[in-house]
Amino acid sequence: VQPVESGGGLVQAGASLELSCVVSGPTFRDSAMAWFRQAPGKEPEFITCISSNGLSIYYADSVKGRFTIARDNAKNMVSLQMSNLKPDDTAVYYCAASPRSWAAVPSDYAYWGQGTQVTVSS
Repeated sequence: VQPVESGGGLVQAGASLELSCVVSGPTFRDSAMAWFRQAPGKEPEFITCISSNGLSIYYADSVKGRFTIARDNAKNMVSLQMSNLKPDDTAVYYCAASPRSWAAVPSDYAYWGQGTQVTVSS
């Protein structure tokens, strides 16, 4: 199981950006997926997750109402649509997979991608 993120970049405050994550391996449709982010000098932040069937979703308060997670099990892909971006959203964003079908605990995510940088200028 190997997640690979794409879609990061430099945007201005208020803009939107979509991140994508493609996951290799046959178990994607059985895996809960999550996005984490890590800003410079800070601990990783668990921002959102989605169950294997897409019916259960969690958002951290910091992104609720602005970010949307979705998955396409036919394409082994999970996405993160980010809107109304703020400078505080600047971080490396990581996609992660869990061997569980639902996982709202960060430690349940065993497989991580390399990350993609998102920079929001003011």
